[in-house]
Amino acid sequence: MSFTTLPYLLILPLAPLVLWWWLRRRKPALRYSDLSLLAKLPRGRAKAARWLAAGLRGGIVLCVILALAGPRFPDQTTRLPTEGIAMVFACDVSGSMAEQDFMWSPAEPPVARIAAAKRAFELFVTGGTTPDGTHFEGRPGDQIGLVVFAAWPHTECPLTLNHTVLLGILDAEKPRDSGLDAGTNIGDAIAEGLIRLKAASDRKRVLILLSDGEHNTTASGPDSPFTPQQAAQLAANLHVPIYTIECGGDPKPDASAEQRQQREDGRAVLKSVADLTGGKSFIANSGGDLRDIYQQIDRLERQPIVSFTYRRYHDLFPALTAAAVGGLALLILLEAIVWRRVP
Repeated sequence: MSFTTLPYLLILPLAPLVLWWWLRRRKPALRYSDLSLLAKLPRGRAKAARWLAAGLRGGIVLCVILALAGPRFPDQTTRLPTEGIAMVFACDVSGSMAEQDFMWSPAEPPVARIAAAKRAFELFVTGGTTPDGTHFEGRPGDQIGLVVFAAWPHTECPLTLNHTVLLGILDAEKPRDSGLDAGTNIGDAIAEGLIRLKAASDRKRVLILLSDGEHNTTASGPDSPFTPQQAAQLAANLHVPIYTIECGGDPKPDASAEQRQQREDGRAVLKSVADLTGGKSFIANSGGDLRDIYQQIDRLERQPIVSFTYRRYHDLFPALTAAAVGGLALLILLEAIVWRRVP
């Protein structure tokens, strides 16, 4: 049940106050020297009438307040069809994502790579129109989760329809500068995202992975991280397409041959991950590129579902109003006939 005008519930304490006032009010009386004439009258009726009248008055006030609050409950048979999938956004938060070399728009200076990633994903999720005219419908029906990763992945938000909370968590993320979490572990990030997507077996599942570098976390032994190819094979077996976005930009003109090769190798790994899972690989060098990429993903990944939004509600306002009017009429009738008092 929900209420269309919830603030009216703040005056609910008025109902018991009316009952208390009616019981405590001063009642009219007649002065008479001898009460023996009334001794044989049945006892207790006046007291019962007094309490019933007070309760009826409190009930009338309660019905009026509840009617003003507009209570209603949904018709469970009229849920609206909409579009929605289950999606995990795996976002790189390694130290290099703090580099302020990403052009979001020509009208402003370069921003950090992670800041551009946050802006683009927020547009994709919530919808809206950018100053350059790019329009996003938004994804209100999607269950979306957030995994961040540097040397190790962390689930910051499981699948949820509360996108306000999700985006608030994403906005608070900062690049990992150094220490034990320095590095880029794409393989385990994919595996972590797949684990979170298991909670949505009834929907189509998609993983979006954004990174500015190549997978560079290696170890030996039973706890060694997945390679990107191993994790991609898991995703392919689960029929989860992965959309990869490389946002590291082109190598600088003075970059060494080794640095150029590393960038090419990183892009090749992301492309192989997307190809193996039936997804698509993208390269983003600017805010315009990111917006175009998310528009493409938006068009590709929509699936009809039945939402939890209802087409029709049953309003209780008429019933409560009728109860209040009926209670008032009954009170007037009873006090005029059955509960009549003298004086």
